[in-house]
Amino acid sequence: MSARNAALDSLTGLRWWAAFAVFFFHMTAFAPIPIFPLFEYGNYGVMFFFILSGFVLSWSWKADLPVRAFYMRRFGRIWPSAFVALLLAIPIFYSFNPDPAHWWVKPFDLGILLLSVPLIQGWWLAPAILFSGNPAAWTLTCEFFFYSLHPLFQRAYIRISSQAVLIALVAIFVGILIVKSACFASGGQGCVPLPLPIERLPEFVIGMGIGVLAKRGKLLRLSPWMPIAALGVLFVYLSFGSALAIPESFIQLSLYFANEMTLLLMALTIASVAQRDISGMRTGFKSSWLVKLGEVSFAFYLVHATVMYVFVDIFGQLDVSWKNLTWYPIVLVAGLVIAFALHAWVEKPFEKKIRRFSDRIKLSQ
Repeated sequence: MSARNAALDSLTGLRWWAAFAVFFFHMTAFAPIPIFPLFEYGNYGVMFFFILSGFVLSWSWKADLPVRAFYMRRFGRIWPSAFVALLLAIPIFYSFNPDPAHWWVKPFDLGILLLSVPLIQGWWLAPAILFSGNPAAWTLTCEFFFYSLHPLFQRAYIRISSQAVLIALVAIFVGILIVKSACFASGGQGCVPLPLPIERLPEFVIGMGIGVLAKRGKLLRLSPWMPIAALGVLFVYLSFGSALAIPESFIQLSLYFANEMTLLLMALTIASVAQRDISGMRTGFKSSWLVKLGEVSFAFYLVHATVMYVFVDIFGQLDVSWKNLTWYPIVLVAGLVIAFALHAWVEKPFEKKIRRFSDRIKLSQ
């Protein structure tokens, strides 16, 4: 199977596990279990989405597709579902007279909510704006920013050799480490927090580079279970290292560079899984049910927090207990029901219609 024609179903399957990890991360706010510190690292599912987004767009890039048509397709893929999810979220997260005991409910503010319609709320660092509307949708601000720059970065990547692409990837990662190390050494002096779309851009660009190498058939063979196992070990260590008699200073250093270690391992995971799909090898991530869940993972990501906080509103925040595990499948199924409906009735139809319109733009040029 040639690299250009391979169907990378395993990455679709992996997309579900990333969404599932984010679900576990948020469930700790409702029904924590004794190992909830481990679930805190489920938020790295968002990093996986950003890397994978860059990979997929570079993998599927068509040089003859007008940039305008590309932007329209990305808009059709994201915005309709995001808008419907916003409408579902507002009654759960906003009130004209919020109960102080319900910390997740914010005072109704039309001005702030309107920022969520064009998905620009993620440019603010203030939590009341960053997590406004649908709290999960700040990531879409990042995605829209990434999409705006993708044609520019893609043209830069395709003009250089595979070796130069690899050098660029290493340089980006080393640059991140240098900046982070400088902030660590200075105790944070002079290190100004950046808007999240800018801060998370390297994750997307690294994914793009891996996608370019994959399309050229230049990925190294590596068992995906190696970086996946390393991620598991890393998260267990970061969660429970203090109970293993590991020096506290070393644990704190590891926590400080957790993002960078996770970025490297997730990039290797995506690259290795893609390589196995291209080679026609088994991965364990492309069963029909897993691929289907991966297809609805975007819709699930958009609604899972809204669904969960309905349960929080009814039952309150529960104390830490293993008994809380019974709530996980209940909330999961409820979220999936709404996600499948959103995927079938909004995401797919609107994406299809806008894609057809973008095809007419392509033909006209």
